[in-house]
Amino acid sequence: MKKSDSELGMGQGITRRDLIHNTGVAVLGASLAPLASGSTVTKNSDTYYPPTQTGLRGSHPGSFELAHALRDGVSFKKAKSSGEEYDLVVVGAGISGLAAAYYYQKRFGRDSKILILENHDDFGGHARRNEFHQGGQMRLSMGGTHNLEHWKFSSTVKTLMHELGIEHENLIDEMEFEYGLTPRNGPAIWFDKDSYGTDRLVTRYTLQNWMPGTAYDCIDDFPLSTKARDELKNLYQANTNVLSEMSRSDAEKLLSSISYPDFLRQYAGLSDEAIQIFETSQHGAWGLELRALSAAEGFYSGLPGLNLVGAAQAMKEWEYPVAMFPDGNASIARLLVQKLIPAVAPDANVDNIAVSEFDYARLDDADAAIRMRLSSTVVNATQEGQGVSVTYASAGSVAKVSGKHCVMACYHSILPYLIPELPEAQKEAQKYQVKIPLVLANVLLRSSEAMDKLGIDMVNCPGRMFRSVFMFKGINTGGYTHKMADDGTVPLVFWGSISPPKSAFTVKEQLRGSRHKMLSLSIDDYEREIRTVLDGLLGPAGFDVQKDILAITVNRWPHGYAYGYLDLWDENFSEGSAPHEIARLPFGNITFANSDSGADAYTHVAIDEASRAIKDIKSPNG
Repeated sequence: MKKSDSELGMGQGITRRDLIHNTGVAVLGASLAPLASGSTVTKNSDTYYPPTQTGLRGSHPGSFELAHALRDGVSFKKAKSSGEEYDLVVVGAGISGLAAAYYYQKRFGRDSKILILENHDDFGGHARRNEFHQGGQMRLSMGGTHNLEHWKFSSTVKTLMHELGIEHENLIDEMEFEYGLTPRNGPAIWFDKDSYGTDRLVTRYTLQNWMPGTAYDCIDDFPLSTKARDELKNLYQANTNVLSEMSRSDAEKLLSSISYPDFLRQYAGLSDEAIQIFETSQHGAWGLELRALSAAEGFYSGLPGLNLVGAAQAMKEWEYPVAMFPDGNASIARLLVQKLIPAVAPDANVDNIAVSEFDYARLDDADAAIRMRLSSTVVNATQEGQGVSVTYASAGSVAKVSGKHCVMACYHSILPYLIPELPEAQKEAQKYQVKIPLVLANVLLRSSEAMDKLGIDMVNCPGRMFRSVFMFKGINTGGYTHKMADDGTVPLVFWGSISPPKSAFTVKEQLRGSRHKMLSLSIDDYEREIRTVLDGLLGPAGFDVQKDILAITVNRWPHGYAYGYLDLWDENFSEGSAPHEIARLPFGNITFANSDSGADAYTHVAIDEASRAIKDIKSPNG
């Protein structure tokens, strides 16, 4: 029998809801009807510090409704000019937008006047910082973007990291945390009672490739039929080539044209009961259901099967070379902001960035060369004379500012509505790039005692909303310390996406279906799911679901990862003809950044695209 909300501790006095201020967020269109309540604290308040906000964050209520209204055809009254003039207006204060401002200043001089407009109540985009101050000392966690893929850095990104003082070797040296595939206690899988008829934790199991000859006894503990368990063991143990009669090119073509689940059905003999173990395994890494990926993409992700196509020798455990800050890539955003607007944190540097106090009241100083305006949603950008006019809505009014140049460092899919004068081919290319939903919830526990007793720090949950759960400590950088041996409060990260309806066929139908479900869930829905999982998983080790949860922050990103081209759904575009390449073409004095411009959801891509966007500017005078 399912536990009641009361038994799960719903309604306990934890910190889980945003403070509600600025309730005047409205659509300033034909009707001027109120649209939504905001979830931000008053910008002029001494307490304005978004990283400490809990509850429903990420794309929080009040951050996206104006954009949706614009998409749905609501028109805005003609705004009067504020009289403000800038050299550059940047739309979006994520890492790409911040980097664009940094590169502009480097190219055109430190006296360049720059305004950065951001629709959310915090900067960083998906590189969002979450702070907890409940139950003792400050605990940090990440709200979206995790770590640095430093082995993929271009010379441009390497230079920026050096200028910010970031050396990935130092980050690695100062870290005990082992991320994702190689947790300290080894991976585990948890089967929940609602989905499998029993709550059962199985340790020593990974969904990734295992070398033939490894013991697979743990699969016998799965609450599946004997047939399904035997199928899974054979999947890992076989050493053959089911495509031996094909040429190499034909085999590669097949693996790129068949979905990974269909490969398991047709060539590995797996039933749907066995396959469902893997269905949501890529919710965090790709943000996709497995049926959206080809067999080749599944193998690339480390899922089993190479031993069935004559490539068993390629099966090996890859040590993921993690380099990260204790708040994820939020520290990179903070370092950029400090470079751009030193007054917000005069003494901050790479050695203390994780614990430096940021004065948000100084982000929009009138006498500063660079200003940042949060909770300000851009609704139009247009060529005007020799420059650009940008209209934005904030706190119940609209305003228009002017700039010599404008960098759009926001989602490509909203650009056709912000810049209606764009060529139709460019707007279609921008609409092509449907963002991939992502959700990342941070839950502060009273201690790690229950997980320590169970010998787990990372768990796969194939039957639940969040695919994976991992303990987040052992990252001792940027002046912050949270040792693995610390038995005090600890953040747990719930990471994944939301499964779309089964009826959603194409990948974009799946993404839109997932987004719709994500936005329809309330903070209570997320909290109930989190409490149900923790009660079932940790309850046997003495975890008290009513008392041991101190705070919950749900970072909901309906428009999360940038869309990257997929084997099953996208053509092999020739150079220069891919949608992202058409979408980012300069339009007069407007250029385009954001990871969408690189069709790849990584911080280094966002930085490279910011650099390119500034290079696309022809001259300081347009």
